[in-house]
Amino acid sequence: MERKSKWTGLMLLVLLLVLSACGSGNVKNEATPSENSENSQKTDHDGGEKPKKDPVTIEFMGHGNPDEKKIFEKLISSFEEKYANVTVKYTSVPPGEYSQKLKTLVGSGKAPDVFYVGGSEFYRFAEAKAILNIQSYIDQTSLFNPDNIWKQALDRYRYDGSKLGSGDLYALPKDVGPWAFVYNKDLFEKAGVPLPSAKAGEWTWNDMLEAAKKLTVDENGDGKPDQYGIGAYSLESAVWANGGEYIDYETGTVMVDQPEFYEAMQFVADLTLKHKVSPNPEAEKAMNAYTRFLNGKLAMFAMGPWDQPAFWELPFEWDIAAWPASPNTGKTATWLGSMGFAISAKTAHPQEAFDLAAFLSLDESGQRENYQLGQAVPNLIDMANGEFMEMGKAPQNRQVFLDIIQDYGRPDVPSRSKDTQWIDTFLQNASKVWNGEMSAKDWTAEIKPKMQELYDKGNK
Repeated sequence: MERKSKWTGLMLLVLLLVLSACGSGNVKNEATPSENSENSQKTDHDGGEKPKKDPVTIEFMGHGNPDEKKIFEKLISSFEEKYANVTVKYTSVPPGEYSQKLKTLVGSGKAPDVFYVGGSEFYRFAEAKAILNIQSYIDQTSLFNPDNIWKQALDRYRYDGSKLGSGDLYALPKDVGPWAFVYNKDLFEKAGVPLPSAKAGEWTWNDMLEAAKKLTVDENGDGKPDQYGIGAYSLESAVWANGGEYIDYETGTVMVDQPEFYEAMQFVADLTLKHKVSPNPEAEKAMNAYTRFLNGKLAMFAMGPWDQPAFWELPFEWDIAAWPASPNTGKTATWLGSMGFAISAKTAHPQEAFDLAAFLSLDESGQRENYQLGQAVPNLIDMANGEFMEMGKAPQNRQVFLDIIQDYGRPDVPSRSKDTQWIDTFLQNASKVWNGEMSAKDWTAEIKPKMQELYDKGNK
């Protein structure tokens, strides 16, 4: 009996070893998250290294200027160091070509594993189930702390099956992009003009116009300004500050024909048509406002955090301020952009794709490298309020970025539309106002019915 007992015990031990060996394999159910890859490089409880994972290659597609491409190449290199078994094939597409290329790839079933997705595209892809519901992966990663991530960014990528803003997450924020008011500090000081205020509501349209007149200079006396006061003024900022709306999304009613809207639009048009402090379409075609600002020939412009790397190289001092407030309301507004990292619903490597998206969006070291390279305000609130604010590079008034995120920034207009033809039509035909062919009041009354028709057709 004793020998039999020993034999039985030995067989049980062998069986347990076999089962244990089977359980340590690399096979996994890719419909649900596996053990988080973020822990894959850690040692086990016995002090030994965990088994190495099989090599995996995933594709990642984004867009941006050359500076953004260089930044993401560095971030991906850092990711590959942390996740040694994963190789990322990164493609950066010119911004003007990105949307069409992405649509083609998604439509053909050849979408990259991870890719940028914006508001209207996100809505369409989530509705079509072309992107992965990543809530189960988020629930299992230690990187995700909803109390330490900007709600304004997260809510852009929630979808409950019928509308945006609630439900599960289908993407992680690449960034939350405050569109800030930037000015050439050297030009202001040279002209003896008081600097714009960083506090919302203290500097109005009237203050901006007075400064712009003093900062518009015809240097060679040919009757054409060589230096302008303001360029590419944000129509969204003017409309929202004045109490206007492009659309009431709750009812689906286009509202561009309301006085609050067309008065703001006329104000922006008159910066060129009446006051001559902003480049007209002909001058803009010869040299756009962005290039003018870089060349030191434009005193006030607009920027996102992603512009910092190029602006850090400028030979003059610059800073950011709150967007000018409407004198009619005393309020300031601007748009708050965002792109997301989405994962293809057809990816063969959902865990590794999620690991990349989470590293780029949530990982502390990734977020630190991201803001230090000048790509974005950190998605992590404590980092944004802490070390980001202590950064020793321009802008000095970087609190403005956070004020826009928290106080007066608003989602860009198309972000809640599945079909954007209604706003595209507005933008494509607004030149009638910008070149003085029609008043903003008459043109908005004319274009509103067409916009409404297109919105109803594509979004209701």
